[in-house]
Amino acid sequence: MSKTVDISHILEFLACPTPRAWVEWALENPEIMLVDHANCEKKAAGTALNLMYRYVDNHKLLNKLSRLAREELRHFEQVIAIMKKRGVDYPQISAARYAGSLRKHVRGNEPGRLVDTLLVGAIIEARSCERFACIAAELDEELGSFYTSLLKSESRHFTDYLKLAEEASSAEEVAERLDVLLAAERELVESVDEEFRFHSGVPA
Repeated sequence: MSKTVDISHILEFLACPTPRAWVEWALENPEIMLVDHANCEKKAAGTALNLMYRYVDNHKLLNKLSRLAREELRHFEQVIAIMKKRGVDYPQISAARYAGSLRKHVRGNEPGRLVDTLLVGAIIEARSCERFACIAAELDEELGSFYTSLLKSESRHFTDYLKLAEEASSAEEVAERLDVLLAAERELVESVDEEFRFHSGVPA
């Protein structure tokens, strides 16, 4: 199913693939995956909206992230519809350490803060896309088709964040910051987590 969308640019961008141990963990926890996926879509929309409030003078950013936020909320609606259809409850669960840990590397002063925040957004979208692709073929037909359908938009969100970062900085600075952020992301993806989440590392 995932072969219909080319995500080779995302696989080349990320510092490592998702470990097989995470895929097996996800298959053992389909309900938690859906719950955390719904949470991730809400948080992605919230991140885009927060940036729109913070950088009101950046017209291109406002337009791109307005569209992105709408898409993320639409995805959220689709996930909770699947959950309702399957009788999956929507409890409060703790967040993965993933996004928060990445954001610890964001610089505090502008324009570095904006550049790093956009690059973290690009990395999160890239990893989400990669994980949808690596698990879609192993899910049931309905969920696998849904996850495959998300690849194009997740890939576009990655590209949008990356381009906005490049426009707010220079190619040299973006490359330098990506080295730092992607190394941190790799450590999170390959290290051990106690609880399964969509962006967790591997089980102990």
